[in-house]
Amino acid sequence: MLDLGLEYQHVLVTGASGGIGIEIARVFMEQGAKVTVQYNKSVTALESFAQEQDSTRLHVAQADLSLESSVRSLFMSATSVLGPVHIAVINHGNYIDEDVMLKDMTLERWNASMDANLTSAFLVAREFLKGIEKSQKTENLSEVERERLDWSSIVFVGSTAGLFGEANHSDYAAAKSAVMYGLTLSLKNEIVKIAPRGRVNCVAPGWTHTPKKTEMLKDPDIVYRITATLPLKKIATTYDIAIQIALLSSTKVSGHVSGHVVDVAGGMEGRLLNMREKA
Repeated sequence: MLDLGLEYQHVLVTGASGGIGIEIARVFMEQGAKVTVQYNKSVTALESFAQEQDSTRLHVAQADLSLESSVRSLFMSATSVLGPVHIAVINHGNYIDEDVMLKDMTLERWNASMDANLTSAFLVAREFLKGIEKSQKTENLSEVERERLDWSSIVFVGSTAGLFGEANHSDYAAAKSAVMYGLTLSLKNEIVKIAPRGRVNCVAPGWTHTPKKTEMLKDPDIVYRITATLPLKKIATTYDIAIQIALLSSTKVSGHVSGHVVDVAGGMEGRLLNMREKA
């Protein structure tokens, strides 16, 4: 296994109860990191995951990330159990399945998407940066811990919807695009005012095999439509996404990489590449 130099780093993973989130947590645990996994409503999958892990390095925490008070409580809980957070993987989000054109979209739906995908990301990133600043002022801070804080990192999880747009889901696409570009490119310049070697990057997954999509991806017509614009002609695994996030989080291999959006989507383009007869 490739050593990414993440041992003893405290990683917070939001939205960790989904397929990608659990895989992110698993990869960091395999690297020897300490991991706080956040969920909002359903903890079942995380309970099963936790049974397989070293309990001294894993903390499971509930939080509603749309609420300032809940986000503050999340970081207080994480810090009290595993120490200062060094890496924030802001993975959570919500995609509303119903197709609605912008002209027909209610303000309620628009605001719900912004709260779930953008405002909550702002709240988590803000609390993370505040936490670094506070930890830096701790008396008798060891040189090792100070170095870890100096190299703190944020990795946002966006979406190819934020890159190409998505008809009938402009709310989700707009929120993810704001995370991928507005937040990522701004915060890379701000984080270094607190953590001198701090970095901010983003991973943008395309279609990914997750438990929620298992039944859908049994339909060959759906798979064709997904892969028709992918030169690799395959759908990502959750590991494909998780390992890219770990690589960007790692000072050892990505210590001079900041402000980048890496799409993990098989080379997706906004044009048809593969005819049905050649799929």
